[in-house]
Amino acid sequence: MVVKCNSFGINGMDGYKVEIEASMQRGLPAFDMVGLPDAAVKESRDRVKSALNNCGFKFPSAHITLNLAPADIKKEGPIYDLPIIVALLKLTGHILNDTSDCAFIGELSLSGEVRGINGVLPMVIEARQCGLKKIYVPFLNASEAAVIDGIEVYPVKDIVQLKNLLNNTEQLSPAVPVKSHQNVNLEFTPDFSQVKGQFEAKRALEIAAAGGHNILLIGPPGSGKSMLAKRLPSILPDMTFEEMIETTKIHSIAGVLHNDGLISTRPFRSPHHTVTAAGLGGGGTGGIKPGEVSLAHNGVLFLDELPEFSRNALEVLRQPIEDAKITISRSGQNCTYPCSIMVVAAMNPCPCGYYNDPTHKCSCSETKIKRYLNRISGPLLDRFDIHVEVPPVKFEELRNTELTEHSAEIKRRVDAAREIQRERFKGTETLCNAKINSEQFKKACIIDKQAEKTLKKAFENLGLTARAYDRVLKVSRTIADLEQSEVIHSEHVLEAVQYRSLDRKYWSAEK
Repeated sequence: MVVKCNSFGINGMDGYKVEIEASMQRGLPAFDMVGLPDAAVKESRDRVKSALNNCGFKFPSAHITLNLAPADIKKEGPIYDLPIIVALLKLTGHILNDTSDCAFIGELSLSGEVRGINGVLPMVIEARQCGLKKIYVPFLNASEAAVIDGIEVYPVKDIVQLKNLLNNTEQLSPAVPVKSHQNVNLEFTPDFSQVKGQFEAKRALEIAAAGGHNILLIGPPGSGKSMLAKRLPSILPDMTFEEMIETTKIHSIAGVLHNDGLISTRPFRSPHHTVTAAGLGGGGTGGIKPGEVSLAHNGVLFLDELPEFSRNALEVLRQPIEDAKITISRSGQNCTYPCSIMVVAAMNPCPCGYYNDPTHKCSCSETKIKRYLNRISGPLLDRFDIHVEVPPVKFEELRNTELTEHSAEIKRRVDAAREIQRERFKGTETLCNAKINSEQFKKACIIDKQAEKTLKKAFENLGLTARAYDRVLKVSRTIADLEQSEVIHSEHVLEAVQYRSLDRKYWSAEK
């Protein structure tokens, strides 16, 4: 006799169907498992046996063979505990009803309780695409799974409840999506109105948000670089439903999904400078997991103290910043994760932090400063569209009680500029000015003659690279969009060039 049960696994960003086949034959008691199970899956035998015995079920004294199909894909993790025990309960006659339109995913405790797992969302999406009507998931994952329409999600607490549900001796309503909770304490919500002074830096961040540009903040300790960066998500455009789904999938796979339901606010990830290349890009020893660049997908990746990051970790960023995706290869397995991010970095101008500071004397030698700044490679630096100085805040600005502009007001301008870009790039994969490709430059970046002269002069005087030239033009396009101008004028180019002059100020002597 052979029984079948549906389950799902994770391969990169997507789920795939796994069919559990169980067969029981006469002979010496044995429990064989085939279908490329890893160590965690093989350990299911002991968890399943203990769960059955502790819940009042007798484990069959026979030769049981369990197959996880397709057999050519390696099965990983404890997510198959629940479908395995369902197959055994069907095999022994404890579950009589047909389960061909159902799927099961979940980990078991030794007492028979169903524990939460990672990656539920992509598996539920795949279950719906496979045409299944119901899916049984751990109670802790119900809110996450319920956001997907077209399939009934049933939260399960233990295997006794599951058996009763499948035999129709107990009724349970499908889980419903949890409404997003509004932040009732707005007083401490990061907002640009809480930032004193720093008008130039706030203007630069507005431009960065309007065009999706990467930005580098340079200034002494205590000038407010981190404070400014943490407020950037408050002026970014609202997430679309597709962005919410994709972002939630990544966090679900990584096991860092802490809220109920979908992620509805743009992620802000701030890894410590001791992070490894695998931690930043993804991978690791316990299977291929998303790194910080993917966890920040559709949001902001903030790198504080940029020169303190290891060279290997920083070089991981170069290709993902350009391609908005990262491919990780480990022992014959390849996974590609999306990473459409805004990179915001902050750094001191020198090791002590007070180079060119009017109130503090710099204690660093010229050689020490050069060595410190050369930790950042030229190609990586060129990938920052905007470089802006963040000077110390003056006492008068700190004591100023006048209300400054709220994030909501800045966001309205950002949204208007993004709407112009959506119309401009309709029907293409480009979503914002920062992603303009070479074919789109001529049509998207229309400049007048005076602006062209200004751009040529800046290119020659500052010694800009070809990539830096593209960045200046993209930033100019965004500044023009903020002013609702179809043509890029000279003043737009001048402001954009201002945001490229800082790297030449600090690095020109070394390059």
